[in-house]
Amino acid sequence: MIACPDTSFLCAMYVRQENSLAAAAHFKAMPEALHVSGLLLYEFRQSVRFQVWLHARDKTKGYPQSVAEVALAKLESNMDTGAVVVAVVDWPDVHRLAETISKRHTIAGGHRSLDILHVATALHLGAREFLTFDANQRKLAVAEN
Repeated sequence: MIACPDTSFLCAMYVRQENSLAAAAHFKAMPEALHVSGLLLYEFRQSVRFQVWLHARDKTKGYPQSVAEVALAKLESNMDTGAVVVAVVDWPDVHRLAETISKRHTIAGGHRSLDILHVATALHLGAREFLTFDANQRKLAVAEN
């Protein structure tokens, strides 16, 4: 059994924010590696780069490139040590699951595409735990068991 995070969990792990202590404590206590998809890695890395872009235009937003570089280096280090592993995903199956989840929940719950894809990926991988700090995404994951 595995645990799968969403982007909010990875951001809290690698960039200091309100939920960072909770993310770090949970990650440290995990008996197995944290499983991520290639899509999640892309979304996290893109988010980090976007924060640098925001910060370059308005110093009250985002964060400097030095913070981004540290965050990305920590992620790579955790992948190198096996603490974070990239799961093999059958994307057509995930897309089918995502479509089903979307039909069941989006109109009533207002769920975003990537959030649905992350939940569908966790289901596809048989995750025992979905790690998120996003209340709406947590609601979706709970609804899908």
